Amino acid sequence: MSKEVELNKLKEECNNCQKCILGSTRTNIVFSDGNPNAKILLIGEAPGADEDATGTPFVGRAGKFLSKLIEESGLSRKDDFYICNTVKCRPPENRVPTDEEKALCENYLLSQIKTVNPKVIVLCGATSAKSFLGKKIKISEIRGKWFKIFDGIDAMVILHPSFLLRKHSEDEGSPRWLTKEDLKKIKEFIEQ
Repeated sequence: MSKEVELNKLKEECNNCQKCILGSTRTNIVFSDGNPNAKILLIGEAPGADEDATGTPFVGRAGKFLSKLIEESGLSRKDDFYICNTVKCRPPENRVPTDEEKALCENYLLSQIKTVNPKVIVLCGATSAKSFLGKKIKISEIRGKWFKIFDGIDAMVILHPSFLLRKHSEDEGSPRWLTKEDLKKIKEFIEQ
């Protein structure tokens, strides 16, 4: 079975999911975007209002900024990335998903990872990072570092674009500058 067929089957299963409260409050599931054959799989936190309305991850202000950063690093969102979130439905008022909601949605996420089988996983923001690396982490201390997760796949944590939208400086050492450097490291890694 091709990756596309397998992921479409999983998406349909997810579309019918009512395991948690988020299933009853969503407009659309937000399953994925990008290339299922990509070497980079990016995992965000959860859908926001724009994502819930369209069914596509990272399409609001933060998503547009993420796309800009990806392009500036010499990568293509459409070709080089497969993008998904820790949960597939929008938490009310854009709150952080609960541990229970993430646990109930985890099978979908792990199946996406297994099917795409990326060379690199990008954990975008604290919620995504904590889902794989533990609750006690400080994103400022681990962003830009390599980790092995999910059966030995290389992973890197980057700052979430919604955080970067509040930090306007692009000076060396600034959060935006660091994120651009992290994306350049990821590009170099997949080109090895």
